[in-house]
Amino acid sequence: MENNVNDISQYKDVWVFAEQRNGHISPVVVELLGEGRRIADETGSNLCAVVLGNNTGSVVDELARYGTDIVYSAESPLLENFTTDAYTKVITDAIREYKPEIVLYGATHVGRDLAPRIAARVNTGLTADCTKLEVDPTDKKLKQTRPAFGGNLMATIICPNHRPQMSTVRPGVMERAKRYETASANVVNIEISLTPSDIRTKVIEIVKSRLNLVSLGEAEVIVSGGKGLGNPEGFTMLRKLADTLGGVVGASRAAVDAGWIDHSHQVGQTGTTVKPRIYIACGISGAIQHLAGMSDSDIIIAVNKNPDAPIFNVADYGIVGDVNEVVPALTDAFAEFRLQAAN
Repeated sequence: MENNVNDISQYKDVWVFAEQRNGHISPVVVELLGEGRRIADETGSNLCAVVLGNNTGSVVDELARYGTDIVYSAESPLLENFTTDAYTKVITDAIREYKPEIVLYGATHVGRDLAPRIAARVNTGLTADCTKLEVDPTDKKLKQTRPAFGGNLMATIICPNHRPQMSTVRPGVMERAKRYETASANVVNIEISLTPSDIRTKVIEIVKSRLNLVSLGEAEVIVSGGKGLGNPEGFTMLRKLADTLGGVVGASRAAVDAGWIDHSHQVGQTGTTVKPRIYIACGISGAIQHLAGMSDSDIIIAVNKNPDAPIFNVADYGIVGDVNEVVPALTDAFAEFRLQAAN
């Protein structure tokens, strides 16, 4: 089936792909539902979630509590674990049948794998890794903004002639949806046409890696380091502070490029965009790409020996000094505070 300008009027509603594992929705889904609710209200349409899996009743109930009007549910033992073939076919068939106007995915490993395949099959466009979504007040088209040229420019893209309008959205940049304990949603059970022969790969075993357990997008506290640490051993010092505060360790692109820490810790436009309650930047000068990835944090504390470092322009609290002296002092102070609070 090919979309064209003549059948755009058939498409309506905002869909959010509700990525889930073991009955728990991904944190980015809650952000997408918050953004989707705003877009649906501005376009006068329904906010819908689409969830695939096996025995997903609890997930459907949870999605309803975040304000969805309709939950599209596809259940099958063949959907128990994510496979590109199965999920692509089921969602493609559902889009062709129900015709959503907008479909949003998290820019996760799954979303980045799934969205372009679906876009190709339904002959529509896809804007990847969006950091901002707006509805054009004149024609209600979706304006999708993403970093371009390594984060040095921001590009706004529209999809004027094909539907649905599709975006993957970077985790950590949108406001989370409000949760309502008594909310309910209409549930539509998707009739699926899926056989084992449709799936070219088979999941033999799921191995949970014990490496790189950092989850920047969900962290309440992040202690990040940059080249100002002086050497990779500086991250050992930051981990002590992060552990004391119950947080995780982040890093600037410069520190990652230097090989001091794994890319999974990188904060910024080319890493992970974060909005923790507390963000402590240690030895980070504040390049624009980094600031774009953390400037929405509730409280920003900067430690840098250069009083003119750009990071101080966004910091709520600034400490001018040597990180190798300041960070251990902060660690000791917070540890003492926790000890007193416990007693």
